[in-house]
Amino acid sequence: MLKRYAPYIVLLAAGLLCYFVFKNQRGSTTKAETEISTDAVRVNEGFTRTPDSIIYTKHARCRMACRYITEPEVKEILETGKVNERKIEEDDRGKTYPLEGRTKEDKMLRVVVAPKRNNIVVVTVIDLDKNWPCGDCK
Repeated sequence: MLKRYAPYIVLLAAGLLCYFVFKNQRGSTTKAETEISTDAVRVNEGFTRTPDSIIYTKHARCRMACRYITEPEVKEILETGKVNERKIEEDDRGKTYPLEGRTKEDKMLRVVVAPKRNNIVVVTVIDLDKNWPCGDCK
């Protein structure tokens, strides 16, 4: 009798494994996941949204230029964007926080920031609606 149901059990297990892998992947987001509500309560984000200064890395400046993203748009996402908790990363340099949201110009952006004392370091900026060719940015 077990032989009769074994293929179904294996198929069910494979389906559950695929579902788990898909839901926990870092790099994949769907359009629905990028549509974010800014009404969420911000608790213990690990950084300040009103920094003393905003520092842009060379990489962030390059990405902003090739993707036509302005400083006011980055500041808007810094103020109103929602932290994508699934994409928070940490290494020996510290944590980075991806803030996502839609600008007044109707661009869906992800701004990855790293807190540094009372300052914010903008690590990179991504346009989630359009894949821009940025070959010269390292």
